Amino acid sequence: MSVVVATMSITLDGVGSGIHQSQERPFGEVPESALHRWMVEAPDENRPEIDAIVDAGAFIMGRNMFGPVRGEWDRDWRGWWGSDPPYHRPVFVLTHHPRALLEMEGGTTFHFVTDGIHAALDRAKDAAGDLDVHVAGGPSTTNAYLAAGLVDELALQISPSVVGGGLRLFDGVGPLRLEQIGGRSTSLVTHVRYRVVPSESA
Repeated sequence: MSVVVATMSITLDGVGSGIHQSQERPFGEVPESALHRWMVEAPDENRPEIDAIVDAGAFIMGRNMFGPVRGEWDRDWRGWWGSDPPYHRPVFVLTHHPRALLEMEGGTTFHFVTDGIHAALDRAKDAAGDLDVHVAGGPSTTNAYLAAGLVDELALQISPSVVGGGLRLFDGVGPLRLEQIGGRSTSLVTHVRYRVVPSESA
């Protein structure tokens, strides 16, 4: 049975992305180095966690994580990752604007879902089979799934940066009970994994 895992890199003050995103600034006003320096500068040291981020049967992400295009799909935007995105599985992108599926190299296929988070999760679970489903972000999407009680585990990569403002994990989510089930510190980041305790058990 698949497990729904939300995974995200955040700063010490809980920011997972900035506002005013553009093609030139994927994380808006937050420098990418504040969130992902550990992936760029120390990939070998963090290899188990990097591999775990893309080790799923299917993925869900918000439209802003897929790209900076707003409104109708008025240009052929194909994601931030080039012709061979790292997912190599089906990816379900939440959007209000229909778009035909997008097949990429390496086995990644982007499906654009217009009927909400539950529909996207149902489709992702069907695609994943017995493998896990990863909610890949950004913060607004992860918060929506947490608030709806649809996340089984939360995997955080906490960078030693304080940026002061941006889109924060847990904003609007409400009370959660988390049980720590894993943790590891490396030179540039602390990896922590939690089980989300169902509300009826909290």
